[in-house]
Amino acid sequence: MRERIHLYYTNDLHSNFQQWPRVVSYLKEAKTSTMTEGNTTWVVDIGDHIDRVHPVSEAFMGKANVELLNEAGYDIITMGNNEGITLSHDELHHLYDEAKFDVVCANLHSTKGQNPEWLKSTTMVQSVNGVNVGFIGLTAPFNDFYELLDWHVSSHFDMLATSIKELKDSADVIVLLSHLGLSEDQEIARRFEEIDVIIGGHTHHLLRTGEKINNTVITAAGKHCNFIGEVIITWDHEAGQLVSKEAYATDITNQAKDLQTEQKLRLLEEEAARILGETVVHLQEPINVQWFKHTTIMQELTNTVKDWTKANIAMLNSGLLLDQLPAGDISYGDIHRVCPHPINACVVEMTGKELLEVVRACFKKDFTELKLKGFGFRGEVLGRMVFSGLHVHTAFHENGEEFVKEVYFPGGEALDSDVTYRVATADTFTFGRLLPEVAKSEVKDYFLPEFIRDHLAVTLKNRFLKS
Repeated sequence: MRERIHLYYTNDLHSNFQQWPRVVSYLKEAKTSTMTEGNTTWVVDIGDHIDRVHPVSEAFMGKANVELLNEAGYDIITMGNNEGITLSHDELHHLYDEAKFDVVCANLHSTKGQNPEWLKSTTMVQSVNGVNVGFIGLTAPFNDFYELLDWHVSSHFDMLATSIKELKDSADVIVLLSHLGLSEDQEIARRFEEIDVIIGGHTHHLLRTGEKINNTVITAAGKHCNFIGEVIITWDHEAGQLVSKEAYATDITNQAKDLQTEQKLRLLEEEAARILGETVVHLQEPINVQWFKHTTIMQELTNTVKDWTKANIAMLNSGLLLDQLPAGDISYGDIHRVCPHPINACVVEMTGKELLEVVRACFKKDFTELKLKGFGFRGEVLGRMVFSGLHVHTAFHENGEEFVKEVYFPGGEALDSDVTYRVATADTFTFGRLLPEVAKSEVKDYFLPEFIRDHLAVTLKNRFLKS
């Protein structure tokens, strides 16, 4: 007898709740179909389901996401970095207290006492005809962030070896839920032949029909749940072995929405609005926001971040603020709407020579107009960089291009090429190649758990409140 086992999966939703009713609708139909045929079906998530860019996730600190996963009938999940490093230690420690599914993440450990009761390294489930399937979960090792929140993420290769050893005597099939990214998944497949299937995420890659490396099938379904993934494994009971592994990703952007889920989300949004509706400050006048011009609000916000971090200099891009703030009562919900990014402040060390290169790069048109997606940024364009503790004098070429003419301190002192300065900025720039001198700094001091919008709230209260 041959038995087919279906695994449906999602990854990197990032609280894109507009798509969630389609996800639930598709899963209901798929589960009904496969279970009617007598096949075993499990539903799993690969992390970054939560993203505090959405007011529902912000108001409930991720617990509404857990409630939605419960109601959708998920069986097993692993954690992404958006679950792991955008919540305080206590918020994460209790995030899954009410989960009706298993949470597996073998390489995450609390450094503040015991791990949460819900946290498992592995889990084993059994099909209707007795096939034992072992699941391992792994998350990306952003320890510069995790350790500030009293967590540690161990080497995924070491934890894999330990987890496989735990499972191999009793598991017929081993599945890895990996929030590590495609290149890491490929390397794992090359190193660990015991793993049958790797379901991935984190780097938002889409593998429509999977990828096979040695004995392992790798799959992933992009981002925002525009696709849902499916893995079909076939077990031959007479031969006592796995005989087939298939992977697919299905576009569900035209799927009908589940009405019950839509109603649930409306209720959550109403409650989120109430929770976030508390007044932070009353503004006598509206606050103007512009992405390509210097504004008072961006200057004051940059000053706040400089003071908070005790840096020599601070620099923030104007695209962090998405909209104007009207006169009248301003709530935390308004601040979240204007500055929704899960971005923290970070202080890096750079020499004067390196800092000058950064300043010059920030005023180039291709930088200010860059439509960045990722690295925590949830806006439209990067916008003009604003500085605190440093004066930047610019001029314009004949073709209208702006360029940096002079850079000096408020007292008139020039930057010293050989002196090392502590510069506060958005942690966005410590990743990738946006500003190489920032990203390659050997010193990066992240300030958690406060987001830039928390500093915006402080700025509004301290510098825009009229007595």
